[in-house]
Amino acid sequence: MQTLATPRFPRLDGIAIGLSGLCAVHCIGTAVAFGLLSSVANIFAAPIIHEAGLAVAIVLGTLALGLGARQHGILLPVAVGGLGLGIMAGTLTLEHGTGEMLWSLIGVGLLAFGHELNRRAFW
Repeated sequence: MQTLATPRFPRLDGIAIGLSGLCAVHCIGTAVAFGLLSSVANIFAAPIIHEAGLAVAIVLGTLALGLGARQHGILLPVAVGGLGLGIMAGTLTLEHGTGEMLWSLIGVGLLAFGHELNRRAFW
């Protein structure tokens, strides 16, 4: 559903998609850093980095997806993004390693896809 008004929230989705990309780079970069420099890589694996990143993702996701759904009335982006956030939250309970990295990437990918669906709903 397209309105005559200029959409105000797709920029938030763009920022959120960019942050999802940074999260993916962080996940892969940490795995590479563990392999190359295991003593320094522990800094990147600190729980506070993951907890703070999830908090930012929750706030930005709630704002962008919620405001977008309110404006265009389509709930699919919220459902897809919410699933991604749930998976990301669940990875905080996993041991660091390949499984955690894969589930994090799946969650981040779903969240970014939810934001992209939200942006497209404005067109």
